[in-house]
Amino acid sequence: MAGALPLAARALRAQSGAKPVGLELYSVRTELMKDLPGTVTAVARMGYDVVEFYSPYFDWTPAAAKDVRKLLDDLGVKCLSTHNSPAAFTPDGLKKAIELNQTIGSKTIVLASSPRMTGLDSWKALGEQMTGAMETLRPLGMAAGFHNHQTEWGGAIGQRPMDVLAANTPKDFVLQFDVGTCLEAGQDPVAWIKANPGRIRSLHCKDWGAGEGRGYAVAFGEGDVPWKAVIDAAEATGGVQYYLIEQEIAGPDGQFAMAQKCLANWRKLRA
Repeated sequence: MAGALPLAARALRAQSGAKPVGLELYSVRTELMKDLPGTVTAVARMGYDVVEFYSPYFDWTPAAAKDVRKLLDDLGVKCLSTHNSPAAFTPDGLKKAIELNQTIGSKTIVLASSPRMTGLDSWKALGEQMTGAMETLRPLGMAAGFHNHQTEWGGAIGQRPMDVLAANTPKDFVLQFDVGTCLEAGQDPVAWIKANPGRIRSLHCKDWGAGEGRGYAVAFGEGDVPWKAVIDAAEATGGVQYYLIEQEIAGPDGQFAMAQKCLANWRKLRA
């Protein structure tokens, strides 16, 4: 019965047209490294619709990926994207990433952070590399993406790196938006979404709060991000397909408790 309740709730949300909400599994990384099946099962039973695996998944064997896919199918949750190191975007690495992502059902291979960058030309070169990856992935019904951090919002090279990357990648390249880091860097998340229509297909709903003891320790919905305006822009303009809650700091009650709290806050916001 306990397992059936989240499945029924997911079915109702899908029927209503609500965008799926998932968990970036980095939020429960300690638990995941100890027990992947148990952790994914716990996250599914909380009621998350989607999970996103991060870079250690790249070490799986094809057989391990098949086991993970069966687990996801049995739980009624999906993996729509993965987070990857630059190694996944080398020629051989991309082949492996494609195989693993196809096995688990993921359609988007996201570069989790930029490699060491040296200036404007390096960001343009990264755009060219991501464009090449898109040319490989597009015929497979897949896409490449980039996940921003604080670095991409600075103007040390004369432009914001995110603007350079967006200008040097095709329109179907996914700009996976980490909202909290944008706000921490003093930028306007709503303006970014509106400036890139159709490209913000997934958001990392990571909150941030100014002030001592806050930062990324605040749970989703308890920081300074204007979530209603962000979500409205994402759905009206950004082309969002799903949301991913991410929590860097769990707090004294642990990672599972924080993941549950974040989901409860999400539901309150969306009620």
